[in-house]
Amino acid sequence: MSVQNISITQEFNAPVETVFGTLTDHESFGNLMSGAQITRVVDSTQDNVNGTGSVRSIKIPLAPAFEETVLSYEKNKLMEYTISKGSPIKNHLGRMNFSEDNGKTKLHYTIQLESKLPVPFLGSVLKLGLEKSISSLLSKLAAQY
Repeated sequence: MSVQNISITQEFNAPVETVFGTLTDHESFGNLMSGAQITRVVDSTQDNVNGTGSVRSIKIPLAPAFEETVLSYEKNKLMEYTISKGSPIKNHLGRMNFSEDNGKTKLHYTIQLESKLPVPFLGSVLKLGLEKSISSLLSKLAAQY
């Protein structure tokens, strides 16, 4: 199966601390995703409970629950995570890069993934669904600021 890549850039009229805090906090991120249940199941042993090593469980309607583990966490700059359990996706890496200019935040969000299942075009379908839902979520959040 081929590797799929998603790249989304979104600007927010809010300081980086605000946007970073919303998107990297497992509970507040869960509140943004209507219909999804997100629960932090493992706290990070670092400065922030949502930091490196933390794990969140995600349950989306009509799909099995899966877990994501935070691989890298730099406050107000970066969060990287991978799907660690329960998903038909392999070789997954999500990366949120944050920067600020004149009080506005720029987010560059990339995701790399591959389907575990040998179903033609499944990776492409997963990519399109993820890209659409994340773009919509980020646009709605940007409109709130």
